[in-house]
This record gives sequence, C-alpha cells and structure tokens, in this order.
Amino acid sequence: MKVICSIEESLHRPEAVRWRERMKLMKPLGEVVVVLPCSMKKPYSTSRSHRKFMRVTRGFQELILTSPFGICPREMENTHPISSYDVSTTGEWSHEEKKLSGELLRDYVADLDVIAHVDGGYLEVCEEYLDAFTPTATTSRPASPEAIHRLGRELEGYEKIGARERMLHMLRSVAVYQFGEGADVIIPDDCRVRGRYNRRILTQDGSEIGTLMMDRGLISPSLEGAASIYSLGVKWVEIDFRLESNTLFAPGVVDADREIIPNDEVVIVREGDVVGVGRAVLCGEEMVKAERGVAVRLRRRKSLK
Repeated sequence: MKVICSIEESLHRPEAVRWRERMKLMKPLGEVVVVLPCSMKKPYSTSRSHRKFMRVTRGFQELILTSPFGICPREMENTHPISSYDVSTTGEWSHEEKKLSGELLRDYVADLDVIAHVDGGYLEVCEEYLDAFTPTATTSRPASPEAIHRLGRELEGYEKIGARERMLHMLRSVAVYQFGEGADVIIPDDCRVRGRYNRRILTQDGSEIGTLMMDRGLISPSLEGAASIYSLGVKWVEIDFRLESNTLFAPGVVDADREIIPNDEVVIVREGDVVGVGRAVLCGEEMVKAERGVAVRLRRRKSLK
C-alpha cells in the first residue's frame, strides 16, 4: 500500500515518526558510509540512478537521505513503509526536513568516514550536520558518468564487505527495526537463508527461525523464533485458553505488550509457553480493552496434543 507524503506535514505522519525513531537503533557496517539521494522509484535499487550507483557502491555501507523518513540504510530499503512511499524529489529541503534528516545522519555515521554522493538539498544536509565528508557530486549530477567515476575512485581505498556479512547485517537490522534493541540475537552467526523471494531463515541444524516476507520486508517468526522474541519481553499477547483456530478475538486476550501496533508480528503465549504467532489487527492496549473484534490473525500455531 502506497504511503503518500506530498506535503511537509508528512514529516509528522505516524509512519514517518516511527521510522525515524527506529532508525536511531541502526548501526552501519564497515569503515565508510556512502550517502546517496533518494529516488522516485521504490525500492531505491530498482531505479535507474541507484542501479548506476550500485555498480561501484555494492559491498560498501550505503545510506539514502530522504524526506519525510530521514535516512534509510540500503539493507532496509525493502521494509514497509520506506519500500512504498510516494513523494516528490525536487531536491529542495525545508529547515525542518534538514534538521530531522541531518540529526539522524550525524548520529548514524558517528566517527566513520563519509562519502557524500549527493547534490542540492541533500548536500546542504551533509554540510550542516557533518563535521567532515568527501563530496563526489559537486560539479555534476550524482548519476552522471563523471560523478560515478569520482565515487568509485574515492572508494578504492576501502575494503569491501563480504556478501555473507552483508546478509547477516541485513537480517539483524530488520530484526532490530521490528522487535527492538537486542533483537539481533535471534539471527545466529551460522544461520542459513533459503528461497529467492520469501526467504526462510534456518539454523545450522535446519530448524526455522522465521521467514523474511518480501511483501513488507519484515520477519514472520516461526514458533521457535518466536520463543527467542518472547524472551526479549516484546510483542507478546497473553491468553488463558487452548488456541484452536487461526483467529484470536479481543475478548480472549488477557494482557498484551502496550507497544504493539496494527500489523506488527506478535507472539501468542499461554502460561509462559509460545502457542502461536501472527499479525496484530489491533494495538496492544485495544486488544486488552476491546470487548469485540479480531485482535490477531495467526500465521502459525502450536498443534494440540
């Protein structure tokens, strides 16, 4: 579903505010961050400009500057809502847009080297909020052959990040975005990924942690993976009856994590035991207070003995 962000007030849309808050938990990989402009086409890597950029930036930490969402690390570009928002890309930034994006950018890059392959308002954000960076698109448009050549030349002195390390970083970033700080522990170093679209995340012994659902770029946990999430004390819904269907109604909810919002992946527990996983229809507070309506639509549940 498209998220329309055509006016400056979009900065205060709940989706944009939540995204920016969660971006504060993201950590870069490697020794250099390449800052890039956003594109009209989403995900960014499907756009003509980003396909050009990625010929030289693949293997390095890329960070896209965008309004109203602030920043987007490349590994998060398939995650809703950043994967499907609609906004004009004029290159002109207001003071508030620069401030919100600039503060996130500054905190994200910390003391790493930065190569800013941007112009216009994007470059102004870097100039105002970064102490030091290397610009590579000041005399020609970022997608021009000249600018891309300069970008590639600047990156020659840095070591590329391996494909497996990038894959683990992507999965852990999604987990942290989805379930909060510390959730990267649900993705072990020796995990494997299978599938070309929806990607199953497996432990070394073949048990499933969850599936990265490419329609929303989020992890749908297995029952085993849900146990790890429940141990973090997040996204849980408590019931006190035997779960016999794939629909959990609000009157059956005893308690729930108040941080749950609609469409979150949640863990259903009974007497401390994980009995199901699914997608929230209501927020956590509504689940507890509502006297009717669906609270959670289950994807998986524990078989009854």
